[in-house]
Amino acid sequence: MNQAAQLRLEQVSLTSAIAAQALLHDISADIFPGDRLAIVGPTGAGKTSLLRLLNRLTEPSSGQIYLNGQDIRQIPPIKLRQQITLVHQESSLLGMTVRQALSYPLQLREMSQHAIQQRLISGMEQLRIPQEWLEKTEAQLSVGQRQWVAIARAILTQPAVLLLDEPTSALDAGRAESLMELLITLATAQHTTIVMVNHQLELAHQFCDRLLYLERGTLIQNLPAQQVNWEKLRELMVQANRQADDDWD
Repeated sequence: MNQAAQLRLEQVSLTSAIAAQALLHDISADIFPGDRLAIVGPTGAGKTSLLRLLNRLTEPSSGQIYLNGQDIRQIPPIKLRQQITLVHQESSLLGMTVRQALSYPLQLREMSQHAIQQRLISGMEQLRIPQEWLEKTEAQLSVGQRQWVAIARAILTQPAVLLLDEPTSALDAGRAESLMELLITLATAQHTTIVMVNHQLELAHQFCDRLLYLERGTLIQNLPAQQVNWEKLRELMVQANRQADDDWD
């Protein structure tokens, strides 16, 4: 298991090289070990862009991001992504069976076959993965099942920081509730830092102990969950989405 991790963002900005458009403006925030951080905001707020910056899938145009006090640009990307793992909204199993997809990241960490097998057994029980899924390929799984396996693959590697982009978008209500409960357990028991983008405010409310609200690439709120006015936040998002639709028209 990786050690607990603290992230710090200092005046991080991101400009699209293609559209010459600012995607994020001077974002500063601290993310502490064991934080359950929800990032919410209307469409186009920069939520996914912020996630991608945290494990160097995208580089900031300006500003710095630190992991335990070290500039992440000084950490080789592969090593960084073993500590800070991102699960995309639409993840692929790369043509593997479920068993292969779950095992492969552990093999890259040079774990023994016995250790991998033990990790799979405990993980399948914890994540409620049926035995009959193991030999299925991506094409034999539903969208929701693929999303669940992608999340399980990341959790099994036990990263210090887990980044989730809309992890419940294809899950049914029961699976979504189970995932929120599991994430809370990981953060509490293992001090895993979890950063989740989710447009479903009710799930964000259930999950998070702190919330970032973005709008047009600007950090509007950075608050403990108990200080968030969730009804007002919902109204802000509705208004911002309406404005975005008007601007598009």
